[in-house]
Amino acid sequence: MQSFHFSGSPRSFAHILFTIIACLLCANAVGLIFRFGFDHDYVMGLVPLFDVDTEGNLPTFFSVFMALFGSVLFFIIALDAKHHASIDTRYWFVLAAGFLFLAYDEAFQVHEKMTAPMRSMLGGSDLGYLHYAWVLPALGAVLLATLFFFRFLFRLPAATRRRLLTAGALFLGGCIGMELINGKHHALHGDTLMYNCLVMMEEGLEMAGLATLIHALVSHIAEASQKVEFDLHADQPVAAPAPRPVQA
Repeated sequence: MQSFHFSGSPRSFAHILFTIIACLLCANAVGLIFRFGFDHDYVMGLVPLFDVDTEGNLPTFFSVFMALFGSVLFFIIALDAKHHASIDTRYWFVLAAGFLFLAYDEAFQVHEKMTAPMRSMLGGSDLGYLHYAWVLPALGAVLLATLFFFRFLFRLPAATRRRLLTAGALFLGGCIGMELINGKHHALHGDTLMYNCLVMMEEGLEMAGLATLIHALVSHIAEASQKVEFDLHADQPVAAPAPRPVQA
């Protein structure tokens, strides 16, 4: 069997991710048309399959994949940093562990389980922008992470730092910024078309942030070559040795 060879720049790899994201969001938008325009919320299972406000479907699996892939890339960079005795080794390992947890959270929605206890602590359910009250400890975690990684970020190459900051802004703008807006809208108006459009924007920003992160890390790994290659091939069967001639 012939080997399969993929070769491309980090940018072309990012284009693939963003194309998939665009397709998932378009499929979700079509589902919203069926739900709110024609009152069909199933359509042979296709509407929930692409609903970004539902768990355990294609958008969720894709987000989990990107978070896991980001964790693997951070781990690869961490191993290389350890090999070169870099002072930033621990930061790369922490990021690898953090994105492994993020993938787990994307799969099982751990953060949502914090909403009820936080509402109870804040003294009620009518909390306005804090309707999804898990965002409050999340903001505290972001502040601590900013302090922890501040010097590390400024030791990175300028291009890597810029891409990572862009990825962080996109992701946090979605999962925290849009969540604040979505929470207040849902508390006031319920599950409306506008709410679902806001959720689609939220999930789109999160996925765009993860894709930008992967682009940043692949670019960082590729360095001067600006190329990433995968070479997959099946094991070649070992030829049987030729029989020796029998001497009389």
